[in-house]
Amino acid sequence: MNISEAASIHGLTPSTLRYYEKQGLLPPINRDASGNRDYSVEDINWIGFVKCMRDSGLSVEALARYTALYQMGDDTLVERKQLLIFEYEKLRQKQQQINDTVFKLKSKINHYEANIQNY
Repeated sequence: MNISEAASIHGLTPSTLRYYEKQGLLPPINRDASGNRDYSVEDINWIGFVKCMRDSGLSVEALARYTALYQMGDDTLVERKQLLIFEYEKLRQKQQQINDTVFKLKSKINHYEANIQNY
């Protein structure tokens, strides 16, 4: 599968995939006889993982580290798990902050609704 097809599957652009590759977020992509990237199903799944992690706020550096560890094999399982636990905890904190903000906004909206009805 070429880069345009691979990118469109996850709503990305070819330049984003090139950036991800350059930053080390993707394992090396095979090339066809002409030198063009040839994405496999495994590559497409990895791109989906990276997109999900980036969308949730993981840094390029953390994902690059995770990818490097993954490529080193099973000797890095513990370190990969620790990295994911650390990122998970950061995301849970962010989720709590968002939940707190949603609660405050809903309270403020309810306040205005009561004031508007009384007006």
